[in-house]
Amino acid sequence: MDRHKQQIKRDRQDLKRREINSQNKSRMRTLIKSVLSEKDANKAKDLYGSAVSFIDKMASKNLIHKNNAARQKSKITNHLNSLSK
Repeated sequence: MDRHKQQIKRDRQDLKRREINSQNKSRMRTLIKSVLSEKDANKAKDLYGSAVSFIDKMASKNLIHKNNAARQKSKITNHLNSLSK
């Protein structure tokens, strides 16, 4: 099978990107879980800001779909609002 230089480079880049994407998705899930598991409203509010910001970044980079991002943000917003009551 022929292996062109361009294909070799593409494979190398794909491996790096896959690793970075995997780390970012994992970080996003961890941030969401940290907000949902928090019982204190003040701590949850701090975590909420960083989680929403990171979710927006992942959606803008097409790592997740924009509707998925909206759904996740809605889920953590509802949790935060339930703590405030």
